[in-house]
Amino acid sequence: MSKKKDKNRVNVVYSTNPDFQYESEFDQEQETLPANQQRLYVSIDRKNRGGKEVTLVEGFVGTDNDAKDLGKTLKSKCGVGGAVKDGEIMIQGNFKDRVFDELVKMGYQVKKKGG
Repeated sequence: MSKKKDKNRVNVVYSTNPDFQYESEFDQEQETLPANQQRLYVSIDRKNRGGKEVTLVEGFVGTDNDAKDLGKTLKSKCGVGGAVKDGEIMIQGNFKDRVFDELVKMGYQVKKKGG
């Protein structure tokens, strides 16, 4: 791959130094912390969703696959759909209390955020 076509570069600058190395963005996923060491925040979000409510779980530290597994578990417990994007787990609908209870049962440290 040529240097001009590399789209994974971070902090791209121009340099006349012939030994300059571009920083590349590689998948440097964090190792998943145990459930009792994680602090998750559960809230209801309506922004940019056409007035629809989603239950938002923030603060998960770990790999994308583990976040997707947690999201899948929560979606099945609530009986609704959802998604995992940018480290946030979105559950369709207002299931703040049910998600809170399920996360506590799983051993996570959970806080409710918002009203």
